Amino acid sequence: MVLEVLEPGLLSTIQDGGRDAAHLGVPGGGMCDRTVREIVAWLLDTDDPVAVEMTLLGATFAVRESCVVGVVGADLGGEVVEEGRPVPPGTTALLHAGTTLRFGAARDGARAYVSLAGGIDVPEVLGSRSTCLAGGFGGFHGRPLRAGDILRPATAQRLDLAGRKWPGLASGGLPEPGVTPIRVALGPHVSDVGADALDGLLGTDWTVDPRSDRMGLRLDGPPMPGGARRELLSLPMVAGAVQLPPGGAPIVLLADHQTVGGYPVPLVVSSVDIPRLAQLRPGDRLRFDGVTIDEAFRLGMAELWASKDVEDLFERSLAKGTA
Repeated sequence: MVLEVLEPGLLSTIQDGGRDAAHLGVPGGGMCDRTVREIVAWLLDTDDPVAVEMTLLGATFAVRESCVVGVVGADLGGEVVEEGRPVPPGTTALLHAGTTLRFGAARDGARAYVSLAGGIDVPEVLGSRSTCLAGGFGGFHGRPLRAGDILRPATAQRLDLAGRKWPGLASGGLPEPGVTPIRVALGPHVSDVGADALDGLLGTDWTVDPRSDRMGLRLDGPPMPGGARRELLSLPMVAGAVQLPPGGAPIVLLADHQTVGGYPVPLVVSSVDIPRLAQLRPGDRLRFDGVTIDEAFRLGMAELWASKDVEDLFERSLAKGTA
């Protein structure tokens, strides 16, 4: 017994890199903010990071055995209550038995992640330890965490990992002040929804609806003409697809999205901006900015190289004993 859940927060689930089971009709799942996965991996020296994803309002844990945790993503005001010691995102911390680790309301994003040095001991299902809420499997019994749940490490504890700090941002997806720009390329049904709907999508500042979840970000704004001019067959869906239901506001698909869908998809979010979607809170605003497919590809490659540069910096810091 290492961490016991005292308060689970609004929605706290076990997540990893997700699963490849779309051919079975199973959502990919995994961490909504995928930029944090590599940070957890480096902080806790693991190739297979597993974490508790906390949404909007964080969880509270009783520390039953001394351990090291890594915290990444949005700032949920993590602290060791008895010591008045903050545990900010992008760091690892040694927690002493008998203390309490508490997270509060999100300050600069929507989702934060906490993981144990040694991982989190949950079964692997269909190649992943992620919670599939729709299917009721994976993670901790296929459901969100509840008070009384016990988190144990999957491998031996590494107390020597305490005190590390990621030399970059704790998340690459935190929203910007005001209106967050989200870069999109044209989707497969742009000609079906018509020019008026496309102009409306690109010319509107959209507000995140409180009904948004891990399946998709629902947006509030003026109704768009979403009816296709020909019958559409269901087709495979991807994270970042902007669906336009008939007469309604758009829905942008996230990690737990359905594997197929029948609504028109006039736009698709560039992969580099999907983590930003995951970190938007109800009431936050976004704007779709059009890019070409070639530009979206270049953005993805630039992100890959930037990530590699940060990894190299982290390795140099470790070699100097400064991480």
